[in-house]
Amino acid sequence: MDKKPSILIFIVAYNAESTIENVLMRIPADLLDDFDAEVLVIDDQSSDDTVLRCAETIQSGKIRFKTNVLVNPENQGYGGNQKVGYQYAIEHDFDCVALLHGDGQYAPEYLRDLITPVTKGEAEAVFGSRMMTPFGALKGGMPAYKFVGNKILTLFQNIMLKTSLSEFHSGYRAYSVKALKQIPFHLNTPDFHFDTEIIIQLILWGFRIAERPIPTYYGDEICYVNGLKYALDVVITTTKARMQRLGLFHECKYEVIHPHNSNGYPEAKLSIKSPSGNRI
Repeated sequence: MDKKPSILIFIVAYNAESTIENVLMRIPADLLDDFDAEVLVIDDQSSDDTVLRCAETIQSGKIRFKTNVLVNPENQGYGGNQKVGYQYAIEHDFDCVALLHGDGQYAPEYLRDLITPVTKGEAEAVFGSRMMTPFGALKGGMPAYKFVGNKILTLFQNIMLKTSLSEFHSGYRAYSVKALKQIPFHLNTPDFHFDTEIIIQLILWGFRIAERPIPTYYGDEICYVNGLKYALDVVITTTKARMQRLGLFHECKYEVIHPHNSNGYPEAKLSIKSPSGNRI
């Protein structure tokens, strides 16, 4: 029997007390039919009871997956938290890592759609896009100003980077761990535009990026993104990448280098470990 691809479902969590249980419970159990799947939640120093809710959900016995929860010793930021999770995926030799958010903004039911192209070798990265269905994002509750801003930024980035993505700004993604090993994501910002920087790296390294449509959900969760700062960071980052392509600018994060395990990632301490979790 062929070995199942190993999948890490990585959930970034910050003050997600009211939503994290629902996110965990909605991860499709039938993924275990085709994948050796593990769930990892990394709490980024939440001030609420996110970790307690995770513990209660795990201890209820309703989750079939190996589930581990880590707590960063200090807040790493959205991008910094991803660095910890991707390093975990590399060190534990997973084939694919899927990024999910603890605030419930992205539907866990679509995980298979993102994971499958990676495990089949069809792409090194797959992004869930809220913009592939015309006006679907607006129907899902995305505020009009965010919809317009997303469209404008994506158009700008496609022109600058010579790409044709429908959306650069979704946080629902799956990556080949082999690809992550080859890009210096550890040099990226700890802030929210980490997502843009890693896309740029994937493009510069020549990796294949696919998109899959996902639904849009905007609930009552608190948004920690400063929209104007984020937009400015994206414009500056994309412009720098374009200038580097033209030989007018240089940043090490956009050079082809090979990160290794001693690259200074922050260490996350194990907080909770399910009885079946044995990867740490």
